[in-house]
Amino acid sequence: MDSHKQLFILLSYSLLLVYLSGLKAEASRHHKHHPSKELFIFGDSYVDAGNTPKSDLGSWKKPYGITFPGKPAGRFSDGRVLSDFIAKYLGLRSPIPHKFKKIVPKNYLMYGMNFAYGGTGVFDTSISGPNMTIQIDSFNQLVQQNVYTQSDIIKSIAYVSVAGNDYSHYLATNGSLQGLPSFIASVVKQTTTNLVHLHSLGFKRIVVGALQPLGCLPSSTAQTSFQSCDNTSNTLVALHNNLLNQSVTKLNQETKDHTTFKILDIFDSFTSVLNNPSRHNIKERLKPCCFGVSSEYYCGSVDENNVKKYLVCENPESTFFWDRSHPSQAGWNAVFNDLKIKSLHQILY
Repeated sequence: MDSHKQLFILLSYSLLLVYLSGLKAEASRHHKHHPSKELFIFGDSYVDAGNTPKSDLGSWKKPYGITFPGKPAGRFSDGRVLSDFIAKYLGLRSPIPHKFKKIVPKNYLMYGMNFAYGGTGVFDTSISGPNMTIQIDSFNQLVQQNVYTQSDIIKSIAYVSVAGNDYSHYLATNGSLQGLPSFIASVVKQTTTNLVHLHSLGFKRIVVGALQPLGCLPSSTAQTSFQSCDNTSNTLVALHNNLLNQSVTKLNQETKDHTTFKILDIFDSFTSVLNNPSRHNIKERLKPCCFGVSSEYYCGSVDENNVKKYLVCENPESTFFWDRSHPSQAGWNAVFNDLKIKSLHQILY
């Protein structure tokens, strides 16, 4: 075996051990019997639990993961992300990332699988990871290999996250503001195509996340020293969510085989928490916990001498946002608690 292949195998196992250490820390919280549902995750960094490689983005670098599991584990947060909270609510371990499918114990596969990849969208973005269509095709390959059967799929939930990478890529590649409404329509149309694809593979319960208020992300609020949201951006988000709601309503009217398409209203819960953060023990609502020392640096950045070029707040549990785009574990926990109060049981069961 050549040295490059040995290095690759050692690296894969080291990343797997980090991931499994987090699962073991959670083990006592979950049911010990085979779950009645499996969870399959598709999308981006809001639900990615470790599919991105170390070389691509910062989720495998310090200080990511400092709250859970205590070291970087591929999640774009200081701890758990939305997919972890959904799995826990269903009584499941967090589904194993697709990249680890061949090297985990087979019993880990019975909870489903996570295909999400940070930075991706329904279309190709600047990130060289698999878009939504390719993620779903990867799932279908496992079905063809009998890793998952139709009886598995029928009782499972598919969760789809579309958190805005298509839009950031559009604007970064000189897409015009005038053309944005038309592009929003195309993103929702492709999202709908992906939902129909999942239905064709046998899923009877398909949940898609509404788009969060992009104008409240630190990348937007930095322009006002993290004091206020960008209402123009949030107006465009409202267009996305309205079109998505119309599309999902139409899908439910046209589908006659007891399939249900549901929207998890991330926008409403983000807004609810940000409007009343103290109710959730959040002290810092818009300023991220981890940020670069200047605009050219990001959370986790180091210079050529490996000197840190970022700052981290003293208490991530008191902030809603972890970095310029992603909630902290405390932020996700607050959002999820709001969802539980309002509609979560009806959506997931």
